Amino acid sequence: MAGASKKRAKENRQAAMGNGKPQENTGQGHLGRYDGPSDRPGSSSGPPRPGSSRGGPPSNVPHPGPPPNAPGASVRSASRPRSAAGPPSASGAPLRDPARDSKAESSKLPSRVDWGGNLYSYYSKESAPSQLMKRPGFGRDGKAIKLRLNSHAIINSPNARYYQYDVQIGGGDDYKRALIKAIWGSREMASKIPGGLQEWIYDGNKLAWSKQNLPNDFSAMIDLDKEKGRDTSTIDDKKRDLHRVRIRKSATVDLNNIYAYLNGTVDFGPGVIDAINFLDHLIREGPSKQHINIKKSYFDRNTGQKELVGGGVEAMRGIYQSIRMAEGKRMVVNVDVSHTCFWNKASFPMIINQLSGHMDLDTLPYNWRDRRTGKTTNKFQTMKRLKKNDFFVTHRGRSEKEINRVWKVHDILDQSARDFTFIPYLREEKKEGPPISLFDYFQKKYNVYLQWPDLPVVQCTKKKIIFPMEVCNMMPGQRYPYKLNEQQTSKMIKFAVQPPDHRLQSIQAGTRMLGWDKDPVLKHFALRINPEPISTNARILNPPSIQFNKSTFAPGTKGRWDLRNKKFLVPNEAPLRVWGVAVLTDPSSAQRSGTPNAAQVHAFVQTFIQTYQGHGGIVDNKSPLINGPQSDPAKCAELLFYGVGNKHNARPQLLIFILPNTSVDNYLRIKKSCDCRYGSFTQCVQGAQVIKNNPQYHSNVLMKVNAKLGGATSRVAMASPSGHFGRPTMVIGADVSHAAPGVGAPSYAAMTVSMDKYAARYAAGVQTNGYRVEMISTRNLRDMLTPLFRHWTANVSGGRLPDHVYYFRDGVSEAQYLNVIKYEVADIKEIWNEMIVPQAGVRTHEVKFTVVVAEKRHHIRFFPGKAGDENQNPLPGTLVDHDVTHPFENDIYLCSHKALKGTARPTHYHMLLDEANVPTDTFQKMLYEHSYQYMRSTTPVSLFPAVYYAHLASNRARAHEDIAESERRVRDQGDPSRSTSGQPVEEPAPLLPMIPRDGLPWGMWYI
Repeated sequence: MAGASKKRAKENRQAAMGNGKPQENTGQGHLGRYDGPSDRPGSSSGPPRPGSSRGGPPSNVPHPGPPPNAPGASVRSASRPRSAAGPPSASGAPLRDPARDSKAESSKLPSRVDWGGNLYSYYSKESAPSQLMKRPGFGRDGKAIKLRLNSHAIINSPNARYYQYDVQIGGGDDYKRALIKAIWGSREMASKIPGGLQEWIYDGNKLAWSKQNLPNDFSAMIDLDKEKGRDTSTIDDKKRDLHRVRIRKSATVDLNNIYAYLNGTVDFGPGVIDAINFLDHLIREGPSKQHINIKKSYFDRNTGQKELVGGGVEAMRGIYQSIRMAEGKRMVVNVDVSHTCFWNKASFPMIINQLSGHMDLDTLPYNWRDRRTGKTTNKFQTMKRLKKNDFFVTHRGRSEKEINRVWKVHDILDQSARDFTFIPYLREEKKEGPPISLFDYFQKKYNVYLQWPDLPVVQCTKKKIIFPMEVCNMMPGQRYPYKLNEQQTSKMIKFAVQPPDHRLQSIQAGTRMLGWDKDPVLKHFALRINPEPISTNARILNPPSIQFNKSTFAPGTKGRWDLRNKKFLVPNEAPLRVWGVAVLTDPSSAQRSGTPNAAQVHAFVQTFIQTYQGHGGIVDNKSPLINGPQSDPAKCAELLFYGVGNKHNARPQLLIFILPNTSVDNYLRIKKSCDCRYGSFTQCVQGAQVIKNNPQYHSNVLMKVNAKLGGATSRVAMASPSGHFGRPTMVIGADVSHAAPGVGAPSYAAMTVSMDKYAARYAAGVQTNGYRVEMISTRNLRDMLTPLFRHWTANVSGGRLPDHVYYFRDGVSEAQYLNVIKYEVADIKEIWNEMIVPQAGVRTHEVKFTVVVAEKRHHIRFFPGKAGDENQNPLPGTLVDHDVTHPFENDIYLCSHKALKGTARPTHYHMLLDEANVPTDTFQKMLYEHSYQYMRSTTPVSLFPAVYYAHLASNRARAHEDIAESERRVRDQGDPSRSTSGQPVEEPAPLLPMIPRDGLPWGMWYI
């Protein structure tokens, strides 16, 4: 590691000093690794720096360097300690996620149950708060309507006493699930276990339930040799298929505890937990035996709707079900459609051919190895995705014996059937034969002449048996665990999107597949679920009016408006004078359909100027610099930055880049250069749109541009000049984004802070946050929020600290609700306490917090029918706080947006803490009306803007990684076989710092 660090330092010095020009970064001696020209040999003679032929910065522009309180500079410094998951540790080892640690006590709880936060507060070992806040009351504002929910009430549940048992099969935890299933489901087990298997519910792991009250431990030896009809007299004792099963009673389950808790006669405790746990396993016992079961979802491989999405992958529609306690003293089952991807049932060569993007299967065998070097290529790494999948072979025919024989891929070897040789065992002669290739062996043994003998061979897990790839065929019903590419994602979305009536039909088909009324397990245990969905009392909140500059507009319940003849509420802070446009080309494309010519670019720029001025924007420079086509994104950014700066002897205010396609690589490299090297606001546009030159496209882009230049599109029209807040109020949004399973990218934490009294504009800070760590570390909270708090105090509140802080948190599960308060909110409070100057040793100011979790990863849907819009989607402002909300805690479901496609998904808002005692109707109105203030939209959005912006910022953090783009592309391909549960060897490197000039850290750079 020491050698690597020295090498990195040397590279940084060369990057900063190799061209003989002053360092154009933060003064911290760290530029990071770029794939741009300045990192390459022979690139020292770059264009001169703005305003100086010798490369110095313009005399009237300060040299880039980090001022003391910039979240984009001092936060993300190169000298930041490695550990990002908490306070620095002496050892440098990564610290554990407190949210992950808190799950240790509750690891036995089924994830299929929507428990609510108080379950996890029961398991909490720490001091206050031990409970989440209770619902103070229901809202009353708005128009009352009736709508259906995709949830069904449990109308009868067993009232007998049941017993929970610990189950141990074999001597440890090394038994595979398939073997455990075979042992438990054997005829011998059914004959030996008291009452027979029909009296037992088994979770397939370590827990079982039954009415049978066993006075003593149960133990039995299960002989799978007899189960399979083998002659045990000819089998060596050491090779016998014998397994010991032990069952021991661990708890008594009384289902009356659930309704006693819902009626308020008992506290939440182990009795309630055990009862719900039993019901959860009860409703999934039947479906899990008949269908493909993935977490909370079930798929029928025979009747399920399927769609090929490319790359050897098919999408399948199934049904989701989850049991939960709900308001109204009831238990409900939430059902919804579910979609996931499976491997397509096809031959391995066909799958690999599709996966690697080949058009001709005959050329595939010659592309997995480099002919010159003999090394394997990326296509060979793609073949490794077949590992751990089940398959069957076809070269022996499909006899009854072969039909039931399934193999599993252990590895794909870098040898072909021609190259792989082995010594066969000649059974008839009872001796080893001469070495033979796999290709010749198949021709001699099976009379099979391999069509593609140059493909890699497949190694099995069983006895390390080797097969040629072309005789292997994927078993159906195996989940595809890798991240989908852009084309697959697009097809998956099209398949999954359904209008409300179609979705409701799919849900009804799914409930028929689950077969509640015919399920023998549910019948045996007397559990009945109402086949009719719940109809609930909902409300439609009153829509606000939208305030523009000198005009207002009332969208009503349409949920849309446009910008024609409307001026932005706040135009750009300074006239747009120092700006330019550059064109990027795609060198890999023979056609340049996405690259506009010079005349088209000029026409686009003029329409851009006219449209901006029509919306109230101030443009002084009508002839910006336009750079011709460049194929290298980093070079393109470099030329434009210095060209614009030199032309005007000032730092650029805005750089516009015309991209040839939707390539993420081009976008990230441009943002990385301009955010972290040059410190300029940027806007990327698509070349195809530049050619069309549509005024509506200009208006959409200009909403983002105006926000970056310090303006605001609009806000909600309010009678009070202080808006929703009658006192100094700050709104904070937070989100942590994680990489797809198996991808080695770090987690990114993002914090947004409102920067005006209406909470319309937000500044943001981002940073790496360990690997798959959900709680934002103390260091990250301090580094990101401290400068933002100081900026807010100095520029928004006139030197006053806020009286009230709203903290909106996205991305946390119910298991982590208490950790948000105990760790994150506690850290934020400490930051404010340190900023409060005590008088006579006493703090004279207290900041009160309202903490809310905003969640969209749920399966509750509204079906309002005629009370909805033209597509039977809920109207904007539709709110549900009965029947599917928590029995006691303060949560709602709010659909604030208009769904243009598919079925609208409401946002679940769960208030964890309210020290300010905000009235219920006031809070719900604020949630809804702020959705109209999203800066780059002419519709109300589905998520509270502070959280939405945090999500955008955390996604933009990828562009600030200190990693070469070529390395990032390889890393982001992912490998689900690698574990993501263990702790990494070290924490991820900090992000590259942004250049804190021209208001970049305080502006909406991420939008």
